Amino acid sequence: MNILMIEDNEAVSEMMQMFFLNEGWEATFKYDGQEGLDAFMQEPEHWDMITLDLNLPSLDGMAVAREIRKISKTVPIIMLTARDSESDQVIGLEMGADDYVTKPFSPLTLIARMKALHRRSELAESVTTEKEDDNTFDIVTKHFKMNTKTREAYLDDTLIDGLTPKEFDLLYTLAKKPRQVFSREQLLELVWDYQYFGDERTVDAHIKKLRQKIEKVGPQVIQTVWGVGYKFDDSGVA
Repeated sequence: MNILMIEDNEAVSEMMQMFFLNEGWEATFKYDGQEGLDAFMQEPEHWDMITLDLNLPSLDGMAVAREIRKISKTVPIIMLTARDSESDQVIGLEMGADDYVTKPFSPLTLIARMKALHRRSELAESVTTEKEDDNTFDIVTKHFKMNTKTREAYLDDTLIDGLTPKEFDLLYTLAKKPRQVFSREQLLELVWDYQYFGDERTVDAHIKKLRQKIEKVGPQVIQTVWGVGYKFDDSGVA
């Protein structure tokens, strides 16, 4: 992978450089938010993964993530933060990060997260680039349909626009088993490909953004089952 690490702590960057080299990955390090954003904008297609510190000089991680997402909806972003407040982490996910790791962190944990996120990204890309049967929908209900090859979802024939890869995968996981209730732990394992060790807020943050995009085109089909988790149900759509 080609890694862009935007991190103002040089000791952290030097430590991760050794681990990246051990994986055979090439990494570029930027210690300032604006410099990191400039590096991405110069070659948006070059980067396979971005690790992004929340607290950065010049331009903070939230702003950098927001600007990157204006250019690319698909490049994986892992946010690194010393903050441990729920609001910071949720806001980071809402700004476009796919995952977050709280400092201090184990380098091996970060590497594992990056590998899992990269696997999901590659799978999504391979599905998108397949040419055959592009017009075949994988999920069809009375009001809803999804095509995993074109990565499109429709509610009453209206496109649900702007879905990120994670939001699409989350919606697909729920919709392919209508009315089945999924716990947050199940969704973390199925959609994110690894366990979050009890940290389920990333699911809630992605569900919130997914619901906002669904509500732009029609009735809400992602339901909360209090004390359990979430389910897809379009049976109540008029």
